[in-house]
Amino acid sequence: MTRTVVPLLLAALFQPVTAPTKPIWLDQPLAGWNNPGRPVPRAPQPKESLKAVIARCSLTPPKGGPAEALASSGWIVFDYFGQPIVRDDVAIVGGLSGADGMCRPTGYNVFVFVSGKYAGTLSPVAMTSREDGSSGEIRISPLEITAEFSRYTPADPLCCPSSRAIVRFRIDRTAPSAAVVPVAIERSVNQ
Repeated sequence: MTRTVVPLLLAALFQPVTAPTKPIWLDQPLAGWNNPGRPVPRAPQPKESLKAVIARCSLTPPKGGPAEALASSGWIVFDYFGQPIVRDDVAIVGGLSGADGMCRPTGYNVFVFVSGKYAGTLSPVAMTSREDGSSGEIRISPLEITAEFSRYTPADPLCCPSSRAIVRFRIDRTAPSAAVVPVAIERSVNQ
């Protein structure tokens, strides 16, 4: 009996211990961060000039409408996952302040415009691709916006977060300017 128990105890003692992940906004109770009538937030200070990122990554930022508001606040505008996300009077666009060596967005956020006016972001903080809390698929329905966010543990490879958080938002149109309001969060484990 001791011959079996000792190896199991030794194995348990020498198992790698993964450090807990640092809590982020998705670990807290949801609180609104978008207020009606606020201007587009300034982009984070880039490590590389925006012109250099645009040239290195062969970007062609969209023009007009929401793109102008984002560009004037220091963001490089991009169509989220390469295509416009629009439904009725709601438009969702990405804005980045940098890109990694493979031209994945760093220091980015996802912006919502309602009737051409800024209504808020889908994250209260700038995100970086392949890091905990980075955004994924976004859907618009007549009543809500749904966004997925990656949840990584220290043991997860960069390609494959072990879980995700799905946040539902509604558009509050009660003030003269609309605002995006987070209403629910659901956590799920990837299969």
